[in-house]
Amino acid sequence: MITPDMTIAEVMRMDPEVAPVFLSYGMHCLYCPVSSAESIAQASQVHGVNADELIVSLNEYFAAKEQESTAAPAL
Repeated sequence: MITPDMTIAEVMRMDPEVAPVFLSYGMHCLYCPVSSAESIAQASQVHGVNADELIVSLNEYFAAKEQESTAAPAL
């Protein structure tokens, strides 16, 4: 579960394919040094992004990935 106190770098290490979620919110600093120092909440504030909405989108992404990985293969 993604929380506002996690850093962008932490989330990116979990799954680099989550990048489009951040990009869709105008957060292009995915690999800059600050991405490992400030929380998602702090980065959201700096970028004028609603942190709660971003967190929901990130958690939806990871939930969908989890659902894909646990889905039974088609026969």
